[in-house]
Amino acid sequence: MTVEASPLSQLRTRTSEKWRAYPDDVLPLFVAEMDYPLAEPVAAALHDAISRSDTGYIGPDDAAKRALADFASASWGWEVEPERTLTTTDVSVVIVESLRLAIRPGDRVIITPPVYPPFFELVPEAGGVVDEVPLLFSDADGWSLDLDGIARAFAAGARAFLLCNPHNPLGLVHSAEQLAEVAALAARYDAVVVSDEVHAPLTHPDATFTPFLSVSAEARRHGIAAHAASKAWNLAGLKCAIFVTADDRMTDRIRSLPIEVEVRTSHLGRIATEAAYRDGRAWLTDALAAIGSNRARLTTLLAEHLPDARYCEPHASYLAWVDLRALGWGDDPSARILTEAKVALNPGADFGRQGAGFVRLNFACSPAVLEEAVTRIARMRSGWMR
Repeated sequence: MTVEASPLSQLRTRTSEKWRAYPDDVLPLFVAEMDYPLAEPVAAALHDAISRSDTGYIGPDDAAKRALADFASASWGWEVEPERTLTTTDVSVVIVESLRLAIRPGDRVIITPPVYPPFFELVPEAGGVVDEVPLLFSDADGWSLDLDGIARAFAAGARAFLLCNPHNPLGLVHSAEQLAEVAALAARYDAVVVSDEVHAPLTHPDATFTPFLSVSAEARRHGIAAHAASKAWNLAGLKCAIFVTADDRMTDRIRSLPIEVEVRTSHLGRIATEAAYRDGRAWLTDALAAIGSNRARLTTLLAEHLPDARYCEPHASYLAWVDLRALGWGDDPSARILTEAKVALNPGADFGRQGAGFVRLNFACSPAVLEEAVTRIARMRSGWMR
């Protein structure tokens, strides 16, 4: 089986944000939605549900939880106990409700920009105050967590750490060693780590994803993980995500949540999630091969057409974090690129002030669309140089 992006003419019949936010002359390479057709096992499960008019409320069925457990064991050697999990609508709800369990109003919550923009809003939604500890970068080692900075933030009173693992927008896959050090810090200060792991199934073959809850007893006692099939199988609109815990302390906390947190899970989302984790692994392997091919293609295209751009290939997901500061296009080059090149990218500054001059580019598209997008942007550069 080969996973290929759908033709643009077909993609433009979709009504999701990616295909309705801009006119048809714009190539949309922004929001994290892939251009690939739905995995056949997922589509079949949804069609079967519709054919039997199975569109009601969720019932007492743990099949999706067990499917995640089987996937986690096969993929990462991580043994998830289904009885320690809880479904809800999406990863943002897992994050907000987990933080509400961990903090009191006004408590500080660590985030590590540049990072997924909603993190800046989810913390105050949960009653917390954002405490920024930016990632470190060096030409020799690339990006990494600032463990000393995290320690200082905990020592100064931060009560929780909202971890992005793997890290969006960088595709950074945190090492087991760094995650274990984070867990040790959380234990030292009796804090909670909420680990957003929605991009985990999209880890590339040249990296190893480590679930936070797997690294130590301290991680299990002080952590809650957020998982979903939404990013890896393009199911965001179906609204199903999973709280994962691995210790009685945290399991008891998620069990204390109002029943509505769970029953708002989409029934169709839960059906799709089970099908994805259970029967969508071959599709995911092929999708990752297509994404990996485009990852390398983007490196070549940038080197050929935009040699002043700086870009480290991500080790997870299909999102490229591209530094365009050398081109002199200002703090938000995405605005100029949209106007002049008709290519929609995410503004880097949305991910934190460290992102000024950067863009995030979604390369889960056809090779032809990717090449056209880079070519359009390169023509801008030529015009600017004249």
